[in-house]
Amino acid sequence: MDKHYTVKVNNQEDFNINPSEINQLDMVKNSEGHYHVLQQNKSFKIEVLAGDLNSKCYQINVNGTNYDIQISNDLDRLIETMGLSNHVSQQVNTVIAPMPGLILDVQVKVGQEVQENTPLLILEAMKMENSIVSPRTGVIKSISVKKGEAVEKGHLIIEFE
Repeated sequence: MDKHYTVKVNNQEDFNINPSEINQLDMVKNSEGHYHVLQQNKSFKIEVLAGDLNSKCYQINVNGTNYDIQISNDLDRLIETMGLSNHVSQQVNTVIAPMPGLILDVQVKVGQEVQENTPLLILEAMKMENSIVSPRTGVIKSISVKKGEAVEKGHLIIEFE
């Protein structure tokens, strides 16, 4: 399977990118979450505002403008076309910490009904704020963390009914 990426910007426009295009970028990491990119003699200042590694969704700021982006690769698209992604997400009854970090905010309550991709909480990891979103539509059964609590990777965060 070839490695090609599709980047959906603001849930509207799709850009197809191949690895050779990525390798042609002149990118310098200035600090955690801050980058300077040169592409075809154009300068871009990029800041990663938030990200969710599981869903590959990120909020970035490019030269003062915010964008929501979602990145998918060939395997993601194959799974989607086979209809397996919806089947898998409906079976998830728990949300666990994808990485160690600090709970900055819990955005739901026990008994609350949530839709798929509803923000559940903010997890700070490696100086980045990561929005953890609901993997499915459902009702929150229990919340095992509170604001200010440190969690390890794999720590149970939320259970669904």
